[in-house]
Order: sequence, then C-alpha cells, then structure tokens
Amino acid sequence: MRNYVLMTDNNSDLPDSYMKEHQLGCSYLSYSIDGTQYDHGDFLPVKEFYDRMRGGSMPTTAQVNPENVRKLMEESLKKELDILYLAFSSALSGSYNTCRLMAEELREEYPDRKIEVIDTLNASLGQGLIVHKAVQLKEQGKSMEEVSAWVQSHLQNFAAVFTVDDLDNLYRGGRISRTSAIVGGMMNIKPILHVDDAGKLVPIGKVRGRKKSLLALVDEMDKRIGSYRDSCDTIFVSHGDCEADAQYVVDKVKEKYPIRHVLVHPVGATIGAHSGPGTVALFFMTDKK
Repeated sequence: MRNYVLMTDNNSDLPDSYMKEHQLGCSYLSYSIDGTQYDHGDFLPVKEFYDRMRGGSMPTTAQVNPENVRKLMEESLKKELDILYLAFSSALSGSYNTCRLMAEELREEYPDRKIEVIDTLNASLGQGLIVHKAVQLKEQGKSMEEVSAWVQSHLQNFAAVFTVDDLDNLYRGGRISRTSAIVGGMMNIKPILHVDDAGKLVPIGKVRGRKKSLLALVDEMDKRIGSYRDSCDTIFVSHGDCEADAQYVVDKVKEKYPIRHVLVHPVGATIGAHSGPGTVALFFMTDKK
C-alpha cells in the first residue's frame, strides 16, 4: 500500500494536539484585527480575540496563502508520500480552489505521486468531524483511495447546526439585513442556521432567548439524525468563547443518544470573525445533512 498523509486547514477547528497526535498536515488562513495581521504562529489567544470583538473590533480574514499550501504539500511529496487534502467548504472560501490549483501544479512536477483535494462542503468542527472519520479509517489501514471514496460518498451525512448570540455579526457578513439585526437584537431573537448540501450557511429558524436557541440545536439533531439514532456515538461541538453553553448542549444530547466520544473546542478566529462570540455549533452524522 502506498504511504500517504491527510491534510486539512485550520478552519477544521481541530485542536493542535489532535493535529500532532495524528500527524496531520495543515494550512492556515490568516486574519486581521485592529490594524494588525495575524498568521499561524502568532494568532491571538482565543479569549483575547473574542474579547476584542465584544469591544467592537471587526476582524477580516484571508484565504490560505498559495505558496504556503505549495510548501506544505511539497514537503510530503519529497518524502514520497501521497496527499489527501480535506478542504474548507468552497461555498465559504476560495481556499479549496487555491489548494486544487496548487495540487494541479505539483502533479506535473511529481508525476509519480497522487494528490487529491476534496471539498468537504462543511466548516469548523463539521469539517473537523469529516477529518476525524478519515483519520480513523487511515489508522485502520485503509488506503488513500478507500478513505477518499468513503469521504466523498458520505459528505451529505455530516450535519452542522448552530446559533449565534449577536445578530450584528450576521449582518456584517451579509446573512441578514440591518433591520433584521436591529429588531432581532431588541427582541432577543436568536437565529438557528445550518450548513446546507452546497456547503453554504443557511438560516432555518429562530427562537427568542439564549437557552431556547441551545435547546433548538438538540431539536434539530432529533429531526435530522434518522437511521443514525441508535448508532450515533460521536458529536463535536464548537463555541465562540462560551464553553459552558457548549457543554450544556453536550449534556442535553447525551440524555438522548449513546454518545461516547465528544470533542468541545473553540471556533477559530477565521470563522469566529464572521460568527462572533457566543456562537455554539453542533456536529453529528445523519442520513442527510
């Protein structure tokens, strides 16, 4: 069997410790806040980043740097490793296309190596959960072709539902109108959104009050889980510096399903810049996301 490496980007929101433990390659999107650009190696601590947003700072983000992606891939190719890259949704960033173009260039220079880039059509720990499943298959001894085939045939089985605490961030990102943000804020309206079949963020409902919005995520899991109801043993939950709320969702899910594996981790800055502090997202497997 040909040796290969799994790669992804930091929008998968997997902990650095997980990346290192499973020897994952990773490219990084950068961001700017308060006039300073932050790249991998000098990212702000999560709490400081979200505290700045709470104070009114408005970060901007940039997709992966093509040369950095090329360097990352070439390091593995020189070691005679094939590459399976699981990318952030193409509906939310140009990063997938950048990685695809770099892969095309490198195939010409390394014709004996295989490089495959898959659009996960997901984000945050939804993308991370796909990577996690690929890691499990690889560590079970599956070939790159087998892992790729499984991932591509199951892309619509990874559900992502989330809520945000501040509608202003959705307004700035063009997801809702200014009027909706103002009125919704006054009425304590909390939107419920999901990542659709095409990898886009789509509103699917709204409730009044924070606690109801967290419970609504569990309700959405109930609606969507289908035949995975009895076999769902893993959930991932990401949050915008509100771990207690994330844990509340975990506890409610555990009351209903035979969950044995849970990962709770902050939403990274390059997604958090658009979703804001107070975001809580729930990721699980289902018949159709």
